[in-house]
Amino acid sequence: MCGIVAYVGQREAYPVVLKGLKRLEYRGYDSSGVAIINENIEIYKKKGKVAELEDSLIGKNLHSTIGIGHTRWATHGEPNDINAHPHLSKSGSIAMIHNGIIENYASLKQELLSKGYIFKSETDTEVLVNFIDDILINNNCSLEEAVRVALKRVVGAYVIVLLDKNNPDTLIAARKGSPLVIGIGKNEHFLASDASPIIEYTKEVVYINDYELAIIKSDELILKNLGNENITPFVQQLDLELSAIEKGGFDHFMLKEIYEQPKTIFDCLRGRLDITLEDIIMGGVQSHIESLKNANRIIIIACGTSWHAGLVAEYIIEELCRIPVEVEYASEFRYRNPIVNKGDVIFAISQSGETADTLVAIERAKEQGAIIFGVLNVVGSSIARISHAGAYTHAGPEIGVASTKAFTAQLVVLTMIALKIAKEKKSISNERFVHLLNELNAVPSKVEKILSDISDIKKIAAKTANASSFLYLGRGYNFPVALEGALKLKEISYIHAEGYPAAEMKHGPIALVDENLPVIFVATMDSYHEKVVSNIQEIKARKGKLIAVVTEGDQSILTLTEDIIQVPAADEIIAPILNVIPLQLLSYYIGISRGIDVDRPRNLAKSVTVE
Repeated sequence: MCGIVAYVGQREAYPVVLKGLKRLEYRGYDSSGVAIINENIEIYKKKGKVAELEDSLIGKNLHSTIGIGHTRWATHGEPNDINAHPHLSKSGSIAMIHNGIIENYASLKQELLSKGYIFKSETDTEVLVNFIDDILINNNCSLEEAVRVALKRVVGAYVIVLLDKNNPDTLIAARKGSPLVIGIGKNEHFLASDASPIIEYTKEVVYINDYELAIIKSDELILKNLGNENITPFVQQLDLELSAIEKGGFDHFMLKEIYEQPKTIFDCLRGRLDITLEDIIMGGVQSHIESLKNANRIIIIACGTSWHAGLVAEYIIEELCRIPVEVEYASEFRYRNPIVNKGDVIFAISQSGETADTLVAIERAKEQGAIIFGVLNVVGSSIARISHAGAYTHAGPEIGVASTKAFTAQLVVLTMIALKIAKEKKSISNERFVHLLNELNAVPSKVEKILSDISDIKKIAAKTANASSFLYLGRGYNFPVALEGALKLKEISYIHAEGYPAAEMKHGPIALVDENLPVIFVATMDSYHEKVVSNIQEIKARKGKLIAVVTEGDQSILTLTEDIIQVPAADEIIAPILNVIPLQLLSYYIGISRGIDVDRPRNLAKSVTVE
């Protein structure tokens, strides 16, 4: 949710922290702030984007070799200068940044109020920093010890990083439920919510686990648990290039990431899909193949766009593998006391691998004896570390808040998993298996073909940008695509949109149809096609503004609407990967037409690490 950056070393800290905040702004952009030590702790913070903070600091003396920074997605308290991080303790001796939610902050706040503390902000963070400060003063202990004692009382999720006026060469950090990575340089250390601010300086990193506390100096990194026992840091090498987190000449990260999809899908398939051997090679699947092919059921847990990928996977797995599949919102699954038994397999789908609801949901399912299989994009993420096995999507960093390339990569991985299980289970013929291998193998070139001419999409975007509402319709494998198309439009254009099964529109939504309502049909050739054409006729009869995504050469729909977007032919199991691309582009160009910053849509953040 929020973005955290910190530095200690030999460099000037402020430029490092500021650049890091810009790299992490996709995690939150309600406000931002930095703190440095220059004799005293100096804090500067500003409502709005990081650029506004930067402008406000021109001419300031920001000399320091230690600093912390934060870009905020608001939870407790509206976005303003006062609620922005960092927060300073009453004594002025410690400053803190925080990503997460302290659930018992109200009781802690009441305790501090009774001791005479006065609070300037509405945040749970100001409560926590003063709670730590109170322990520090009353117990006459080190800041490290005060943090340890405080966190034993804290309920909720957090990554915290603290500056200590009395130890101006040391950072203290701790995490539970939110991500934190430490980059190791030569006599310097970098801290961040993810690796993007670090890759410019070093590829050696340590991922901090839950309930771990880090004491960091320029030349020293000490890890401990909350019981004060030392932990040996596990140093990993980042497989990430700086170019992956830059726009590369595109106007927006979202557009860049849409156009990266031929490559990201190819990377996803590379080394896994072997046409010559007529096989799929996935180590995580193979290591648990008996559990997968003999699963009593598969439960897919996800949120947002990843949930839509799970819905497509439900259709594919049940069709190919003949295993019952349930798709659950993680936020609901974790609270409703679900029935999970040994023999169940949980697929956890998450781009970031840090989604709070998904993380808690699979922790509980794991305790109940289920096998946890992660489908993730970020290597070393929290979900990856607690899963029994899994498969990475290899989509690379996704900076645009609205997910695009991560979604198609998830569909590709989930399709490969289903095919591998089906082959091992012998639930499909070899001819069908080989056919689908070839269909998957052709996807990158077909996506490239879609992206080579988007003139029709731009025209439709210009015609519909002022609409107040959209209806997206699809059947079978294309129903989740309709849901995803509607979600993208909502995220990027702020236009109300609803995705619905095409056959169900007669049970209510058809009442919305008039000459002003754009209705988008995902209507490529499949086993439902004749029924979908009938549904299109029903909308046309009521003067709805029809737009259709169709298979190249399909004459049956050309006579019904002039607004069509053609995609290459593909097997219906593979088609969702192609069909979503035009919907991503349509949302993008409608958002641009409406003057919206599509990389930073209001109220949204990339990684939802709080409930």
